Amino acid sequence: MPEEALWYVIHTYSGYENKVAANLQKIVENRGLEHLIQDIKIPLEKVVEVSAGHDKKEEEHKLFPGYVLVKMILTDESWHVVRNVRGVTSFVGPGSKPIPLTSAEVEALGVDVKVIHLDFEVGDSVKVMSGPLADFIGMVNDISPDKKKAKVTVSMFGRETAIELDTSAVQPLAEG
Repeated sequence: MPEEALWYVIHTYSGYENKVAANLQKIVENRGLEHLIQDIKIPLEKVVEVSAGHDKKEEEHKLFPGYVLVKMILTDESWHVVRNVRGVTSFVGPGSKPIPLTSAEVEALGVDVKVIHLDFEVGDSVKVMSGPLADFIGMVNDISPDKKKAKVTVSMFGRETAIELDTSAVQPLAEG
């Protein structure tokens, strides 16, 4: 019964986030626990600081100092391994029971980036599958970098009209 790995938040001593992540990664590799503990992240944000001399400097800041995210299948063994890493104080959750992050929380944090594969690209003809323009045929002009939106030009009332759609709402035209 292979379970799905979920993201959990562990609390660490302040300033120990990098050490905890590195030590946990080393333990996972040494003990062959990659099937239980699949990923370890410290949420960071890039900040551009401009000094008095107008020099721009890009730095990474921890979004949540004192916390590390771990994607794992929660078992007694994985809980014990994480809990006993030097610098870990606890899992986030009531009492000692870890509570996984919801998929919305994971998406908002941007820690688990899913690669979206599209069956079409810029210049392809597509059919709109849903919404008020369902069944219209158009041409893809642009695809957003995260591949969640596509700009499509459709012909409405004899005029070319550019619309933005979720990539899930368009389908490539069958060639042949």
